[in-house]
Amino acid sequence: MNQKRYTRQTILQGFGHEGQKKLVEAKVLVIGAGGLGVPVLTYLNAMGVGKIGIVDGDVVSITNLHRQVLYTESDVGKSKVLAASDKLKEQNSDSDIVVYNTFLTSENALKIIADYHIVVDTSDNFPTRYLVNDACVLLKKPFVYGALHGYEGQVSVFNYEGGPTYRCLFPNMPKENEVPNCNEHGVLGIIPGIIGSLQALEVIKVLTGIGEVLSGKLLIFDGLQHSYQKIKFKLRPENLEILELQEFYEWSDPCEVIPTVGAEEIQKLLAENAQIVDVRTFEEFEQYHLPDSIHIPLDHLCEPLGIIDFSRTVYLLCQSGKRSEIALKQLRNQHPKSSLFSVLGGLNQYLASCS
Repeated sequence: MNQKRYTRQTILQGFGHEGQKKLVEAKVLVIGAGGLGVPVLTYLNAMGVGKIGIVDGDVVSITNLHRQVLYTESDVGKSKVLAASDKLKEQNSDSDIVVYNTFLTSENALKIIADYHIVVDTSDNFPTRYLVNDACVLLKKPFVYGALHGYEGQVSVFNYEGGPTYRCLFPNMPKENEVPNCNEHGVLGIIPGIIGSLQALEVIKVLTGIGEVLSGKLLIFDGLQHSYQKIKFKLRPENLEILELQEFYEWSDPCEVIPTVGAEEIQKLLAENAQIVDVRTFEEFEQYHLPDSIHIPLDHLCEPLGIIDFSRTVYLLCQSGKRSEIALKQLRNQHPKSSLFSVLGGLNQYLASCS
């Protein structure tokens, strides 16, 4: 370890060389390399955390760049974990960066998490958060939570030294149609940087023992008012009695089959003049869309759809493949005899395959 590199930390009263040694010996797993994950990774790596694992199966999109400031235009279409790893190694050659180019699932969660001292959940969906919680309870690992909503963000630390878990604060997973997402509702670029930095701070506190950890407290940040609020919550002992992971943490029915077509097939579909229905928002469609695609935003699908020919195969498209699945379920209920396919990975995957 280059002692000079961390001088400004080691001379800090209450931190010192002992605190730095704890960071060097620490192993931190970051789940997600997006808006929250980028500041977490950047600061933990710069401050000297010895081993950092990164879990993410997504690729860099042009729409990521306004907030995911670790990436550049040349990274668009590349694997996020591989692009992040290259940047982090340039930032600090002493760090041990381990990449998992996959999404966290019930099959791989316990195996991946077991090797780390603490987990940082920077994911953007509820199924992953509940999976992270249950795996950390089973493995007795603390995890640092962060979430975004518009101009606001939240931070807390769960499962820390017998403290409350994520399920103590949020007992039940909301329904998919009850949850806003940044593709539709947007996010101000700086907000993930603030919340991610607060998550990184909580990681440092847990690892070194300095300060008061946000265990049993939810910190809510309002960017427009620049205000902070803390809400206290207590442990519900029954939430520690998890014996195994659920087989399925997704919103949809595990037995429900969603017909899909790979994003790499889009060029072929365009050549065949296939019927492609883009269900993104008006703003997203105006920014970029496939030629001759039909545009019907997801929240307009309940209206009469005379512009879709249900006697032909319909290919549903969105940015990442999530909303197109929802659209497929809605249209299948309305037109049970129609032939419907969701484009797997959406435009993100298509643009990556073209690069």
